[in-house]
Order: sequence, then structure tokens, then C-alpha cells
Amino acid sequence: MSNPVRAIRELADAYADDLAELNPIIGTMTGLSPGEDRLPDFSPEGHQARAELDRRTLVKLGELTGKEPGDPDERRCARLLRERLESNLAVGESGEHLRDVSNILGPVHVTRLVFSMMPTTDVDDWAVIARRMANVPATLAGYTESLRAGAAKGLTAAPRQVRTLAGQLGDWAAVADGRGWFAEFATRATKAAQELPHPLRTDLDRAAAQAGEAVSRLSRWLSEDYLPRTEGTPDGVGADRYQVTARQWTGANLDLTQAYEWGWTEFHRLQAEITEEAAKILPGAPVAEAMAHLNQHAERFEGVPAILARLQALMDEAITELDGTHFDLAEPIRRVEAHEAPTGSAAAPYYVRPDRSFSRPGRTYLPTLGRTTFPLWNLVSTWYHEGVPGHHLQLAQWAHLSDRLSLFQAGIGAVSACTEGWALYAERLMDELGYLREPGARLGYLEGQLLRAIRVVIDIGMHLRLPIPAGSPVGAGQRWTPELGRALFAEYSSEPDAYIDSEITRYLGRPGQAISYKLGERAWLAGREAARIARGAEFDAKAWHMAALSAGSLGLDDLTDELAAL
Repeated sequence: MSNPVRAIRELADAYADDLAELNPIIGTMTGLSPGEDRLPDFSPEGHQARAELDRRTLVKLGELTGKEPGDPDERRCARLLRERLESNLAVGESGEHLRDVSNILGPVHVTRLVFSMMPTTDVDDWAVIARRMANVPATLAGYTESLRAGAAKGLTAAPRQVRTLAGQLGDWAAVADGRGWFAEFATRATKAAQELPHPLRTDLDRAAAQAGEAVSRLSRWLSEDYLPRTEGTPDGVGADRYQVTARQWTGANLDLTQAYEWGWTEFHRLQAEITEEAAKILPGAPVAEAMAHLNQHAERFEGVPAILARLQALMDEAITELDGTHFDLAEPIRRVEAHEAPTGSAAAPYYVRPDRSFSRPGRTYLPTLGRTTFPLWNLVSTWYHEGVPGHHLQLAQWAHLSDRLSLFQAGIGAVSACTEGWALYAERLMDELGYLREPGARLGYLEGQLLRAIRVVIDIGMHLRLPIPAGSPVGAGQRWTPELGRALFAEYSSEPDAYIDSEITRYLGRPGQAISYKLGERAWLAGREAARIARGAEFDAKAWHMAALSAGSLGLDDLTDELAAL
């Protein structure tokens, strides 16, 4: 029998169940269906089925929300569900799924990523993996069908995105002496389950080979067939498309002019602060020289295992020291792992959340890009962002509370500005608490903050072709282009060229995603300050943090007000 107090959360959970049926990766990600062996249908028909589900759910939500729910979790769930459904439909109506080519977070990337989320303990686990691998060719064929349909309508991705994705797929195909990433993944079966029964070993190897062939086939099709059709498609998407996609990442209808101007304000503030911090490292030297000095003379680790062990220790130490003082952590949340990202990943580190049972822990991933030497100074703050107290504390807390909230609030309906905003806030919190003690660690934090401000400027600027104001270090008086965006980013980044190129391609391929970090952090800081003013001397930072981490996902239209009321 339906509980009227939880009617909206029950609808959200029913939607999550239906969505996981249409997109089985969600079943694996959340733990709804741990034995899932299917993959999504990325064809136009598959996208249409998901749009119809969104429309049906939106109608049902309208029938339940004749008045404002009294329960705060119900209210927040209703707001989030409505905003996410409307945003999904707007993105679909603009045809984004018919030109969805990028170097990160795309259909082919999640198709590979899901295998790293699956259990690999015993023979039964590998039987599920073998069946799912056998479905990779059909899934990639459905994705190809959507791109063909888009091209027929004149909706194509930019050539930069196509070349990059084709190159990534080529990298996937080249590993394991040309047998491909799926074949390499299948070799783990021997380590995990000793010797597989001969029929299963045969099925797994056949499925891995077929998946590898499908990857190579898609790479060739993108390069030889699709790429010529994209000639003349601009890198930037323009104001109308950007407004739609930015809402998808932020949960708000943004004033893009205001956001662009604020990005410049943050840029100049942080530029001054990072110059001051660099002088502490190498007095009188430019920022770039101070960073180069740290790369050579600060603590470095040789080899991937060594840096992963240090990053693991960093997260373990943070959990031990923060629990009970600044947060109250449930036992499952105290486990998080550091891993190397697979070949062919984008350049930025990332995090994969646990499922709701915590049978799969939260995991951070470091893309190595062929490097074997790793300075620590610019990774400390990044791992506070990806791990603890950043993404892991928030997303693992949501998983822990998914029954009280709804699975939709606790993951499926996550808004990037809420999650990335928290992770940037977490970096700032660790600075406030004095944790950036390693030589250069605070400079690394400020570099990351400055680059996030630059993201706001160049992401909006490149997509909308905005004018560059006087006082800009590059391109003053011109309009933004990818080349000028890269030049500004490179001016303040200590990362290698491959990283910078990957980042610019990422921003152009996922319009609006890059701005969600800084705009989200701004909302978190405003919410905390409003709560502190309202509570006065009674403000308890630990209690506020736990209440904020227990509210589930929120879009920027609601985030600051909800945080202020906690």
C-alpha cells in the first residue's frame, strides 16, 4: 500500500526501477540489479523509450504535487525529479543524443566503465561478464545508428570530437598486443577465479574478441564515414543549445552573461592569490617557474604503484582524522580505493561511487597518460576533491541513505553542480582546516581553483563566441576560439600538453559541464554562510555538514536556499 508521506519518493524509486530496465548500466551502478548482463539501447528507438518514460513520470508527478509537500525530503525530491525530467526532455528535443560524441561521459565510455563496476570474484561473476561483453557489439551498433540518424538531419558533432573519440577507441583496441581492452579485462578472470571451466573460458574469450572488433569497427566508421559528414560543424554549440545543456549540468536556467562576468572576477582574485603563494615557493619567480621547481624538487613518486599507495594513504588519513571531528561517518563510508585509470581515458582524475549495498566500494582513478614519475604537490588537493572529503563522502553518504531518501535523490538524479560544487568546497574546507601542509600543496589547490575559474570563462566564451575583455592575458579584444581558450588554460596550468588538449576537447564536447564546478562551489559557500548567519553562535559546522550531505542531490535553483535552512 502506498505511503502518502512518501508518495513522491515512491514515484521517484519507481522511475529509477523503470529507468534501470531501459538503461541496465544504472542497475549495475546503483546495485538495483547486481547480476545484470544487458547493456543499454543507444539507438534512436532506445532514446525515444526513455523520453516516453520521462513524460509519463512527469504527468504522474503533476498528479501528486497539487500542494507543497510538508516533509522536507518529499519537497526536495519533488523539486529534483521535476527539474531533471524537464531537463532530460529539453536535451532530447534539441537532438543532443543524435550527435553525442565526446572524450568523456559518452555512451561508449559508460559502456566500458560498467565492466569495472561489476563483481569479479567467482565463476558466476565471470559468466555474467561474458554475457554482457557479448552485448557490446549491439550496443555500439545502436550508438552508430543514432549518429547516422543525426547526420541525416544535419545534426553532427564537431570534427575535433570525432577525431578524439576515434583515437580513444584506437587506444582501446591497441592494448594487450592488439587484442584490445576487453581481452585485457578478460585476462583478470584467471587471477580472480583461478581456472574458468573450459566452456566459460571459450565464451569469455569469444565475447571479448567480438567486443574488441566492435570497438575497432566503430573507430574506423567514425574516421572514414562519419568524420567527412561533420566538416563545417563548429566547435561551439551557440547560446540556445548551451542554455539547454548547461541546465542539464547545473539544474538552473542560468544568466550566462552574469556567470561569464563572475568567472572573470574569480579569475582575477585567484590570479593574485596564486602569485602570492608561488612567491613562498620561489621568491621573485613567476608562477610557472615555481610550479616547474616543484615538479623537479618537491616530493615525487616513481611508478604507478607508488603514487597509488600514497594517494590511498592520503584518503585513509583524511577519514581517520575527519571522522568524529568534522563529520560523522558510517562504517561502510570509511572504505575507498585508489586505482589507475584504464588506457584511453580522458586526462582528468575521476571517481566512481559505490553501489547502495557497498559491495562495490567507492573508487578514485588516476589517468597516468604514459607517465612513470608523479609529483605529489598538485595531487593532494585533487584527491581531497575526488576522495575524502569530496566526492566519496558525499556520494557514499547518499548511498548509505538511499532508503531514507530515494534512489533517485541518492544517485540517478545527481546534478553535477551539486556534486562537483561539493568537491570543490571540500578542497577549500581542507585548506581552511590546515591540511594543505605538503610543500606546494596549497599552490596545487590554488592552481586547481584558478583553472576552474578559467573553465567558466572559456567554456561560456568558446561556445557563445563572446568578446574577450581588456586585461585578459590572451586575446584581449578578440572573440573566444578553442585556440585562445587553450592558450589561457596553458598559461596557468602545470600539466603536460596532452592534458591541456584533452581538457579543451572535453569542454567543447560537454557544453556546460565545466562551469558546474565553480558555480556549484559558489552555491555551497553561500548556503553555509547563510546558515552561519542565521544560527549565529549556535552554528555547528559538523552538524551542518552532515545535514547537507544527507539532503540528496539538488539543482542550483534550490541548493543555496536549502543549505541555508539546514
